[in-house]
Amino acid sequence: MDIQAELSKIFKGEIDTTPETLEFYSHDASLFELVPKAVTFPKDTNDVKSVVSFVTKNKAAHPELNITPRTRGTDMSGGAIGESIIVDVSKHMTTLYEATATSAHVQPGMTYKNFEVETLKYGSIMPSYPASRELAGLGGMVSTNAGGEKSLEFGKTDNFVTELKVVLVDGNEYTVGPLTRDELNAKMGQDDFEGNLYRQTFELVDKHYDEIHAAAPKVSKDSTGYHLWNIWNRDTGIFDLTKLFVGAQGTLGIVTDIKFRLVTKPKFSGTLVCYMHTINELGEVIPAVLSHKPATFECFDDNTLWLSFKFFFAFLTRLGLWTWIKLALQLIPDGLMIIKGVPQLILLIEFNGESVEEVKRKIHETKTDLKRFSSFTYMEEDETEAKSRKFWMMRRESFNLLRSKVKDKHTAPFIDDFVVPPARLTEFLPQLREIIKKYKLLATIAGHLGDGNFHVIPLMKIEDPKERAKLKPAMKEVNDLVISYGGSVSGEHNDGMVRGPWLEQMYSPAVLGYMREMKHLYDPENIFNPHKKTDATWDFSFSHIRESF
Repeated sequence: MDIQAELSKIFKGEIDTTPETLEFYSHDASLFELVPKAVTFPKDTNDVKSVVSFVTKNKAAHPELNITPRTRGTDMSGGAIGESIIVDVSKHMTTLYEATATSAHVQPGMTYKNFEVETLKYGSIMPSYPASRELAGLGGMVSTNAGGEKSLEFGKTDNFVTELKVVLVDGNEYTVGPLTRDELNAKMGQDDFEGNLYRQTFELVDKHYDEIHAAAPKVSKDSTGYHLWNIWNRDTGIFDLTKLFVGAQGTLGIVTDIKFRLVTKPKFSGTLVCYMHTINELGEVIPAVLSHKPATFECFDDNTLWLSFKFFFAFLTRLGLWTWIKLALQLIPDGLMIIKGVPQLILLIEFNGESVEEVKRKIHETKTDLKRFSSFTYMEEDETEAKSRKFWMMRRESFNLLRSKVKDKHTAPFIDDFVVPPARLTEFLPQLREIIKKYKLLATIAGHLGDGNFHVIPLMKIEDPKERAKLKPAMKEVNDLVISYGGSVSGEHNDGMVRGPWLEQMYSPAVLGYMREMKHLYDPENIFNPHKKTDATWDFSFSHIRESF
């Protein structure tokens, strides 16, 4: 089938099938490669509806047809690539309809960076931004249920989505949001496609209510499977389908419109930076820090620190000369401190307040409390964020540095997003390091320490068959370890091709079966982003690992 010729009859936007474009869109930030047949850039919702209707109409005759929605391609799980039609909303569907101090209404193609510029005019932010905040698109953040350094205080994206418009398999757009029981009953009473979806969705989550709610991961952050336990709450009487679509990675429909709740940006913030020469006391340090109620509690390891020192010149183009020089001068005393001993972990503990004095007091009280632990070699107070900026840059830019600066090896994000209860990290982290050592992986470790959410990014020669052979056994050992500690294999990056095959480890056959029922209900012909989440298999994923970088 000539997709471009057929689609151009009903599609107003651009359709690109040039080899250069197909090559570019065959990758996201993951280690996978899927080459599409066509890349479309819809002008508006009607174009999205046209693509969906086209695929639905022709699926029986052309089973290879499917759709993968995409915004900025920063997905690290392989969720933004596909073998058929890419629908990229980041070119035209970027309108901000409205912003106030408490809410915003926007199209999914807008970048978070541009969105925040507008919301800050009202003194507000949408705080669930990921580390890739400079690049990420809002649609992608909704698709993955993104979280980041602010999740400790505010939670993830699903806490801030109040309404979505979604194009479903019948080619029509529907609005979903929280409904009271009376409103739900009215929806279920409709004798149409939408009414049927509401009836069957409610029947599934209500019939298996206790079993589904018991299956919810017992950690503060999770992006695995479909969050069936958040759709229907008998206690509140609220039924909310945004909880199904946020984090679904475009496997149930295509989001075309988003309404967010916003929060007021803190007036002042500052950071306590701590060097830990050993993690032996981490299990006691974490609750001690959390007792002071920090806004953010992050960390990164010695490999990330050395990498940032080694490639500090890479920050020059982003910062500008004078800012870069200031940061370089600020790093001198830190370099001298490292001579006394390389820390295993650097902690970044951020506090917010209504005044500089309030922030300074919180930081000082925390520092004073932490002095009872022998693990620290250095603690630096910064009530204005100026001095700590260099550390935040190291933390946020570690993946980009790895991806762009280490030439003989390449980033292999495959054990990069697990969550374990913070109180168990003293036991867990040494066992994790043993697995990394066993498979001879050079890896950086950074994460959201307050949530127990870690990003381990190994550097590997993926083109070497011996290196590729490490992926499955290493991932299995890490996932088994994570689950044995009551954790989740994904805190915020979602399943995609990399973790979808491992959902059987996370959930019972019955609960995973309910998730698959939900996928089939909303997408019976599997036209939306196949081979991701509940229908992912390791054989398919492994066969599509990139041959070169």
